[in-house]
Amino acid sequence: MQVLLFANLTEACGARSVEVVIALPAHAAEVRVAAERQHPGLRGRTFRIAVNARYAAEGDAVTDGAKVAFLPPVAGG
Repeated sequence: MQVLLFANLTEACGARSVEVVIALPAHAAEVRVAAERQHPGLRGRTFRIAVNARYAAEGDAVTDGAKVAFLPPVAGG
């Protein structure tokens, strides 16, 4: 599955998206673990997972065809 990356995550991985190999359906937490294992630039970073343009809880399902993104925290002023 293709996972979109934003802000400092794009810099950490050198791309705006990464391919994550995982059997679906899976939980959002499983997608995170697989992504961190397959893309070391994500390890140790703080980010939220969005599935189909909504923040996902760790136990939320990710199904085939879902649009997944990793979003780091942002500060505003």
